[in-house]
Amino acid sequence: MKLNERSLAFYATCDSPADNAGFLYKRGERHTAYHRRWFVLKGNMLFYFEERESREPVGVIVLEGCTVELCDSAEEFAFAIRFGGAKSRTYVLAAESQAAMESWVKSLSRASFDYMRLVVRELEKQLEEMRWGPAGGCGGCQGSAGSWKPKTLGLECSPERLPALPAVLPKENGCAVWNNAPGEDLLPNTSGCDGHDDEGNPRPPPLPPRRQASSSEASSARAAMAESPSTFCRLHERYGREVARLRQDWLERRRGHR
Repeated sequence: MKLNERSLAFYATCDSPADNAGFLYKRGERHTAYHRRWFVLKGNMLFYFEERESREPVGVIVLEGCTVELCDSAEEFAFAIRFGGAKSRTYVLAAESQAAMESWVKSLSRASFDYMRLVVRELEKQLEEMRWGPAGGCGGCQGSAGSWKPKTLGLECSPERLPALPAVLPKENGCAVWNNAPGEDLLPNTSGCDGHDDEGNPRPPPLPPRRQASSSEASSARAAMAESPSTFCRLHERYGREVARLRQDWLERRRGHR
């Protein structure tokens, strides 16, 4: 963006809000005498005028790469704007009161784009901590987004252990299947005669012949089948009590918040 004197003068005197404005005493570059000038701060540009009603500024100070600090001077409430570099000019200003000096030093220190970048980075960091940190609004999430885990209902914290479901072996014709691994209940390929398949891998041994179940085995199988409904009822009743207790606790906490 290109700027010239006309555009700067228009920006200095337009109706856009100023970050700070007021009278300050400015020390001359060649002569050390102080002159009372009207200063207007807009963004990172500090304009100064001969009078408050002047239509054009006398000069402008671009507040980039500089520091604002207090300094010793003949005038009271003095501070300086120092730029880096051996031949850079130092602007010495003086306010009319302690409160005015503190206000100007604070506003001038925060006028540069470098300061705004630091503020934006800090705000982004705080936003990320609020979003993913322990104090975030996720409720049940802590840590980073990749380590999010939903809260459990607390069933594992119950003092009484719940009975496990009975493991019933798969049976066929009343007898336990010899090989019950998934995908391995098919008959082996007996096309070869050396105990290996076409790819050279050893074949599993053949399944044993099936036999009819005896009366005792059939009765035990029927007893196991008769026991399953009662076990299911006990589990249903136990889990039902647990769910009802959790729901009651949730309702009580909800009433307490109101």
